[in-house]
Amino acid sequence: MFRFAVVVSRFNEEITEGLLRGTLEYFAEHSIATDAVKVFRVPGAFEIPLAAKRLAESGDYDAIVCLGCLIKGDTMHFEYIAGAASHGIAQAATSTGVPIAFGVLTTMTEEQAAERSAPGAGNKGREAAAAALEMAALFHQLDEGIDA
Repeated sequence: MFRFAVVVSRFNEEITEGLLRGTLEYFAEHSIATDAVKVFRVPGAFEIPLAAKRLAESGDYDAIVCLGCLIKGDTMHFEYIAGAASHGIAQAATSTGVPIAFGVLTTMTEEQAAERSAPGAGNKGREAAAAALEMAALFHQLDEGIDA
């Protein structure tokens, strides 16, 4: 049985909660037990990589899902945080060897963010959960020496 951690930002909570719902629905639809998925909340997207790295290092999870939302504003803040989050998440995955799925929205408008966090197939939380499950299964095959 696979175990997953979900790191979700509280910033832009109306959007990130939609992403979280999509993630949890996807896991439930694919027979991942609710007790095999643990949700961890962080203040914002900047804090996601460190929490993901710590969870990956614990050895308790087969994959991590990172969920957040950044909406472009009038300053450079968006670019700095988006870059730090994406690079930090990638670095956490490569340094730990644990699959970490990227479900952090980086949109130009609130409408785009709402569209990507709405229920249904286009929910980016669902897509991140799908990537995490696929990678957990692949790594299990690799660990067992089974041809992928």
